[in-house]
Amino acid sequence: MKTYFLILGIGLLTLYQVEAQGHGPIYGLQTPTLAKGGINMNVAGMSIATEDETSYMLRHTLFYGLTEDLQITLTTPTIIERLEKAPRTRGNNMMPANGDIEAALWYRFFSNAFGVGKRFESTAILGVSAPTEDIRGQVNVGNSILGAISTGYASRTWYAWIGGGYQYYFEKNYEQLGDLPYASAVVGYRPNIFMGDYPKPDWRIFIESLAEFPGDNKYTGQANFTDERSKKVLVGPSFLGLYGAWGISFGALFPVVQDLTPGAVKENYRVSLNLSYWL
Repeated sequence: MKTYFLILGIGLLTLYQVEAQGHGPIYGLQTPTLAKGGINMNVAGMSIATEDETSYMLRHTLFYGLTEDLQITLTTPTIIERLEKAPRTRGNNMMPANGDIEAALWYRFFSNAFGVGKRFESTAILGVSAPTEDIRGQVNVGNSILGAISTGYASRTWYAWIGGGYQYYFEKNYEQLGDLPYASAVVGYRPNIFMGDYPKPDWRIFIESLAEFPGDNKYTGQANFTDERSKKVLVGPSFLGLYGAWGISFGALFPVVQDLTPGAVKENYRVSLNLSYWL
């Protein structure tokens, strides 16, 4: 872990003249979008640990607000160490937890501000991705498309989001990585002590949950029923701190349900640390 955070620190040196996106969770789907013309750069260090091995990765994510309700994102990985038996997962709400390069369009199609600092809103996401490796989990991995939707409530004190998504991988060399339906739910709280204006720091705490239901891999059109997939439900805390133009978030997820198929590897935890800067 010391090596992991050292590498993350080096990666953070590349963060400059940027603006972060939302004041939300790490793993669960959320709804905020950037203001028109807003630019965001997020640098994240991510790790997934199984009972056999641990992965380490940096991700650099760029956001740009086309309008107040429409934004585009581009995220690229720096792989440090891969998992030989990688779980089928998104991992994070704004970026994949694997070696994909991904571009996405976020559209906040509903927003209702019904009080001071209070609002309901819903956002849809459509993305495309290309893998940086040829084989993932002993299967040829092709390009993919992603669709997701989230809705929620936000105020100065309480936050709640629910959402779901679906990722579909295209066939490559007569093999096809299984699809990935997933869902998330998040509850957040901002203590009264952190409601002061700058230069006071501002912290929020979230309880996040993520459920994943990966499908079967396919070989020459036939499902592989010995696939090492597994269905999981993960729960854990995350924290978001804001100070002036800076934001930092960190959190972890731990499996509470793992419906493992024969030969599948048990997952132990996921951790993430993100740094952002607002212009």
